[in-house]
Amino acid sequence: MEGRINRRTLITGLTAAAAAPLLVPAAAQAIGSPVPVAPYLAPPAVPTLPWPEANKIVAETTLPTFPDRLFKAADYGAKGDGKTDNTEAFAKAIDACTKAGGGHVTVVKGTYVTGAIRLRSNVHLHLETGVVLKFSGDGTKFPTVLTRYEGIECMNRSPMIYAYGEKNIAITGKATLDAGGTSPWNKGNDRAYLESLVAKGTAPEKRIVPGSGHTMRSTFIEPYKCENVLIQGITLKNPKFWQIHPTLCRNVTVDGVSTDPTTSANNTDGVDPESCDHVVIVNCDLGAHDDNIAIKSGRDADGRRINVPCQNIVVADCRMNGNWGAITCGSEQTGGIRNVYAYRLNVVGETKFALYVKSNTKRGGFSTNINLDSVTGTYVRSVVYVNSTYNNQTGNTPPKFGPFRLSNCGSTKAASVLNVAGLDESHINGLELTDCKFNGVASTGNTIKFVDGLKLTGSTVNGKPMQP
Repeated sequence: MEGRINRRTLITGLTAAAAAPLLVPAAAQAIGSPVPVAPYLAPPAVPTLPWPEANKIVAETTLPTFPDRLFKAADYGAKGDGKTDNTEAFAKAIDACTKAGGGHVTVVKGTYVTGAIRLRSNVHLHLETGVVLKFSGDGTKFPTVLTRYEGIECMNRSPMIYAYGEKNIAITGKATLDAGGTSPWNKGNDRAYLESLVAKGTAPEKRIVPGSGHTMRSTFIEPYKCENVLIQGITLKNPKFWQIHPTLCRNVTVDGVSTDPTTSANNTDGVDPESCDHVVIVNCDLGAHDDNIAIKSGRDADGRRINVPCQNIVVADCRMNGNWGAITCGSEQTGGIRNVYAYRLNVVGETKFALYVKSNTKRGGFSTNINLDSVTGTYVRSVVYVNSTYNNQTGNTPPKFGPFRLSNCGSTKAASVLNVAGLDESHINGLELTDCKFNGVASTGNTIKFVDGLKLTGSTVNGKPMQP
C-alpha cells in the first residue's frame, strides 16, 4: 500500500546477513550448517498514520533482535510425522539456543504434535511454510504457570505458546497452530472461584486452578511480563479461549497474523493486549467468536491491586471478522486504557460495533484518547457503542470515558450509528465525529446520554447531515 514506512531493522546487520553466512559457534555448528538469517525475519510494513502521536508510538516500539545462530529442531529429535510427541524436542532446541546466547530455532515442514512451548530470552522460533503445530489433548503436557484469567491473576495450565519475564522473543512463519486437540482439558470458565479467592486475600501464586475441582480455559499465545515481542505470519485455528494475549508486556508487534473467526468456541477474542505499553498490530486478518481486538487492564479488586494501564496501542491495515467489536476497550479495564489509534480497518461479516467500550461502577477504570480513522464496513448493531453499566454490576468506582474520536469513518450497512451513554455521576468527556459518511443505516436516531463535548463535523448519515 502507498504511504508505508518500514520499521527499524529486526536484527543487527540484516542486510549483511543476507549476503554472508552466519557466524555459528562450535556448539551450534555440530547441529547444523550456517545459513543466511534474512529469510527468517522481515520488518513489518506500517502505514504512515494520520496522528503524529501514533507514528511516535510505532517508532518507539522496539522489535526483538537475535544473534546469528541457527538451531534446527530436527537435530533435537523433532519429527513432523503427525504422531510423535515433540514437547521435549522443542524444549531442548529452545534451551540449547538460549544457553548459547540466543538465535533462531527452525522447524521444517511437517505436522508436529506438541504440548506447551515456552519461549526464552533471545530466542526466535521460526516455523517454515507448511508447518502445522497440533497441540496435545494431554493436559500434563501443559504445566501450571502464572497467567491472568479474565483479568485475575492465577496459576493455570500453560497457554499453547508461553513466555514469562523474557526479553527479545519471536514466533514467525507461514505456519498453522491448531489448538483443537486440547479440548479434553482446555475448558471451563469458573471465574467465580477466582473471585472468591481474591475476596479471601489469597495470593496469586496460591490461586491454583488444576486440581482444585474448578476449570478455566487457557489462552493460545501469551507472553507475560515480556519485552520486545514479535508474532508474525502465523495462522491460529480452533482456539478455546483468547487467541493472542500479551500481558504486562512492553513493545509487542503482531504482524500478518490470521486468527480464527469460527463459532466452535465462545470468547475467542483475536488479540487482547492486557496492561501492556507500546503495542503495534498491523496487516492482520482477525476473526473471533467475540471481539477482534479487546484492550484490557485487569478486573475489579485484582485489577486495582496490579493497577497497570494498557496504553500506546496502534492498529492498522487489518481485516476484522469477529462478531462483536472491531476495537473493544474492556470490560476488564480496571487499570485503565489510553492512547489507542486504529487506522484503515475493513470491518466485515457479522461484526456488531466498530468501537465498543464497556465497564461499570464495579469495574471502574478509564478509556481515554481512543481514536479511529478510516474504519469502514458493515455493523450488525451500532458503529459506536459505549456501555457504562455493563452486565448491570454495580460498585463505588464509576468508569471515566472519553474523549473518543472518529474521522473519515463510514459504513455500507449499520443498524445505527451512535449508542453512547455515560453516567449521571461520570459523564463521557468528549465524543467527536469528523468527515464520516455512514450509509445503509437502518435507524438514523442516536442514543446519546451524559456526553459532554459532542461534536459532529462534516459527517453524514444516509447522505444527510448527521444530527445529535
